[in-house]
Amino acid sequence: MKATIAIAIVSALLLICAYATKEASKKNKKAKLYVPQIDCDVKAAKILNPEFIAKCPPGCQDVKYRVYGTDIYASFSSICGAAIHSGTIDKSGGKILVQKVAGQSGYRGSFSNGIRSLSLPRWRESFIVSEGKPKKGVQYPSALEYASSKSTSAKGGSLRKEHQTTAVTSFPATQSTATTPKRLITTTTFVSTPPKPTVPSAITTTITTTQTTTVVTAKPQVAMHKVRDIGSSYVHPAYSSVAAGASRQVQAAQGRTQNQAFRGTSSQASNRNVPRLNTGLQRQEPSATFRKAAGNPTNLAMETDLWKPGSSLFDTGLSSKEDVIPKPLEPASQGNPNCKVDLAFLIDGSWSIGKRRFQIQKQFLRDIAEALDIGIAGPIMGIIQYGDDPSTEFNLKTYANTKDVKNAIEKILQKGGLSNVGRALSFVNKNFFEDSNGNRGGAPNIAVVLVDGWPTDKVEEASRLARESGINIFFVTIEGPDENEKQYVVEANFVDKAVCRTNGYYSISVPSWFTLHKVLQPLVKRVCDSDRLACSKTCLNSADIGFVIDGSSSVGTGNFRTVLQFVANISKEFEISETDTRVGAVQYTYEQRLEFGFDRHTTKQDVLTAVKRINYWSGGTSTGAAINYAFDQLFSKSKPNKRKIMILITDGRSYDDVQGPATAAHQNGVIAYSVGIAWAAQDELEAIATDPDKEHSFFVDEFDSLYRFVPKIIQNICTEFNSQPRN
Repeated sequence: MKATIAIAIVSALLLICAYATKEASKKNKKAKLYVPQIDCDVKAAKILNPEFIAKCPPGCQDVKYRVYGTDIYASFSSICGAAIHSGTIDKSGGKILVQKVAGQSGYRGSFSNGIRSLSLPRWRESFIVSEGKPKKGVQYPSALEYASSKSTSAKGGSLRKEHQTTAVTSFPATQSTATTPKRLITTTTFVSTPPKPTVPSAITTTITTTQTTTVVTAKPQVAMHKVRDIGSSYVHPAYSSVAAGASRQVQAAQGRTQNQAFRGTSSQASNRNVPRLNTGLQRQEPSATFRKAAGNPTNLAMETDLWKPGSSLFDTGLSSKEDVIPKPLEPASQGNPNCKVDLAFLIDGSWSIGKRRFQIQKQFLRDIAEALDIGIAGPIMGIIQYGDDPSTEFNLKTYANTKDVKNAIEKILQKGGLSNVGRALSFVNKNFFEDSNGNRGGAPNIAVVLVDGWPTDKVEEASRLARESGINIFFVTIEGPDENEKQYVVEANFVDKAVCRTNGYYSISVPSWFTLHKVLQPLVKRVCDSDRLACSKTCLNSADIGFVIDGSSSVGTGNFRTVLQFVANISKEFEISETDTRVGAVQYTYEQRLEFGFDRHTTKQDVLTAVKRINYWSGGTSTGAAINYAFDQLFSKSKPNKRKIMILITDGRSYDDVQGPATAAHQNGVIAYSVGIAWAAQDELEAIATDPDKEHSFFVDEFDSLYRFVPKIIQNICTEFNSQPRN
């Protein structure tokens, strides 16, 4: 019996010891780390933890999740986008370790792992990304701390601001707040404090991209305000007006936000005046009251990239106070008469440019419009925005003065998408420069293409067709590809394949969006210099064409009229004016006669009438002498920038030598076409014609078949013109 009791006691002790050991091992066992997940659009500035591990979802390589910098990233970059760019994870997502570091004086953009990061002059906080493995001895948070602020208001007292951080792990909906799941909602609340005889302190708030409607019932009512930081701490002086305009409109928007928040609860709410407590304190203007508290971590979340499709950063629908002050009327400008050009600006609306750079691009266009002096007697302009597809923001006839153009530019919203420049150039060529869209005909057509980085499609074919239509193409490339990025460019040397000439006159490379303002004056000077606009000169408007017509007896009166109809059919295909193509004519037999010179008729109708009135002469056939005469009386008086084209029509062998006069004409820049009928000698036709003979020499058996050569001659003239070196 005693033995049984002893065994029972020992067993109980063993069980107790085993249980104690198990409990001790549980306590000593290391707790498993929970890794919080973040969305693709979460930026480092929104999270207050200096070091943390997080998990990125798949699909964060989209261009709308913008990244700034290389290796070290500005804090308003997408965390997951930076992780893919650095090679820490791929597009399928994964765990990453994020460490906050000091701000940098500059951030270099680059293309890596399918993501193009952007450059930035400076920013106040940075971060680096590495593989998501915890370091020994470091405890990482299982819930991330997001920036938010709270304040309360006293009855009849002053305002006090209390800053707090909130660990966000879930987002339950309530009756008082309507929001989108998985987004942090930041609000400003007021707490009661004893009355203090001080003015309200500075209020600091944080804005996120989620729009929120919060219904508050309190007595008395106090306005809630949101402040956004326009860009980084650095704004170039040339674009300070962008920030200033944004500041005024944000202040107006603050009033409107307050009015919406208290709709139905206060008859005093206004979108222009902030409701105040009856405390005897003077109301502070928003510019003084709502200052950004320097050095506060929550301010790192403030940023400009709050745009979403369908909205505009600065478009609040309200005007600033300055806009409502009456101003004396000024006489409307008719435009700069020394710059009569029709301009199409193709602006980059792709995701890669970002919202801040899109605003800089708009400001640049507004400054361009101011410098050009838009008007019906001077330059007129329209804008096409391209992304995946091009769309016309406004055409050439929509606005006739600088002020209206600038206002229209301010209202343009970013499209997003890729950078399909080739598709945009094709659209401009086929649609934009139509008479119905305001094309004036007598003014040069110019397309200025602004490109962020490089196009995402090929531009060569679309550009060639546009140039052949007489459109002068200029390329302004901002932050173009460096040597390491050129491997990702769809089409090598895309600028040289697009512009009118490859001598650098039609292309401008800008190293940064923040120095874009420096090329404004050079660009304006170039587009206004009509004498240098080479692509305005096409095969149809840049030649002096001299017809040398055989009037010998073998031709006959009836056939001579057929020859004149052939001359008229060719002439009417060209754009004839004093500054475009000019036409002259010589008739010859044994002798020569100048029917009319290049400077005689300056319209197409006048030329056609003059051709019709040429009288048949009759006589022998001295073709060699006729070539010499045509050079002396016509081509020696051609303008330097004109192509000299001679079209000689004959029906027989010449009585004199044609080889010597033809060679001399060729050496003096005359492009000679020979057209023979019936008894014309083939060897003489080839000697007269410019090489290659088969492209410049034609023969038919009958006069009635001459018309067949009209399209072929026009095509050859244009093919030869368009194949000239573009340098």
